[in-house]
Amino acid sequence: MTQSSLAQDTATGSPVRLQAVTAEGQPEVTPALEELYRGFEQELLVPLWTEIGDLMPAHPRSRAVPHLWRWERLRELAARAGDLVPVGRGGERRAIALANPSLGGRPFATPTLWAAIQYLMPGEDAPEHRHTQHAFRFVVEGEGVWTVVGRDPVAMRRGDFLPQAGWNWHAHHNATAEPMAWIDGLDIPFQYATETQFFEFGRDEIGDAERITPERSRAERLWGHPGLRPVSAGITGPGSPLLAYRWEHTDRALADQLALEAEGYGGTVEPGHAAVRFTDPATGADVLPTLRAEMHRIARGAETAPVRETGSSVYQVFDGSGTVTVGGTTWSVTRGDLFAVPSWQPLSVRSEAGSTDSDSGALDLFRFSDSPVFEALRLDRTHVEGNPR
Repeated sequence: MTQSSLAQDTATGSPVRLQAVTAEGQPEVTPALEELYRGFEQELLVPLWTEIGDLMPAHPRSRAVPHLWRWERLRELAARAGDLVPVGRGGERRAIALANPSLGGRPFATPTLWAAIQYLMPGEDAPEHRHTQHAFRFVVEGEGVWTVVGRDPVAMRRGDFLPQAGWNWHAHHNATAEPMAWIDGLDIPFQYATETQFFEFGRDEIGDAERITPERSRAERLWGHPGLRPVSAGITGPGSPLLAYRWEHTDRALADQLALEAEGYGGTVEPGHAAVRFTDPATGADVLPTLRAEMHRIARGAETAPVRETGSSVYQVFDGSGTVTVGGTTWSVTRGDLFAVPSWQPLSVRSEAGSTDSDSGALDLFRFSDSPVFEALRLDRTHVEGNPR
């Protein structure tokens, strides 16, 4: 039981309030103890014995809760915003963030992860800016928008994953006659909590040379060759120098894993469950310093073992349908739906996808998480169906 609070005491001016209580393991309540606690309050001190249950629980107790956002509804509201909200300064980026219901209305999907739907109307430009927050774009439907990173135009198409490390200038433009929506992921809540964020506005409009629509960006031409690093490249980073990971490569990798499993060879995470991780071609590390991104394919009828991990994740259904269970909550999900998995909440997924609702005939899930942060701090822990590792 917590016996202290940070409610402002108008009488003493101290934000610390301590209450002596009769409980197992607590000191006897006496006038002397009450006097000691008033002294603690005056000097802004909090004894650990009044806080141990909250500060040092037996296992992580996330402030976030499992939650599902329906893509159909998100896209409908984003389209309405396209008619009402400018994309320029003031309506910056027309990005609409997912707010976990237990985080007090903050625009955070989890305590460390930001996820948002962004919507760009035909012919529109999203003005240039840069920030220290690491970011990516993932496209669940449509094409025709180009993101321009460091003046390098990069096509955005269904299934593409487009990372962008912090402090790079970037803008977007829609070169088609149709609107387009996609998902943004950033480490905004993490940098907000650690008070490390910087932001700058750039140009209001991109130049004509950046409105071209090459089949491949300069970054792809230099870095997008499997297993090959350009000798001319020196030290890179932070983050991947490759600005687009194309769906055709991801799709082939997942399909090959399941095919190898069917032939009796290894390659899958567990039966019927293929997965790949997006990595930095210069280092082999995660594609961004604070964010991990993966693609999972679960064959029809397969079910993943429940897994708990420290840190949190956000998933988007790229294709197919299935049933997702996070903690004690179960949802049926379809293309585009997003869901949050808080720290140490068990996750399991059952694929119900088939040829009628999935191009691959399987349930395809895009996942991003804060795992690199916890691994760097040696605070990562995973527990798979009673088998800790």
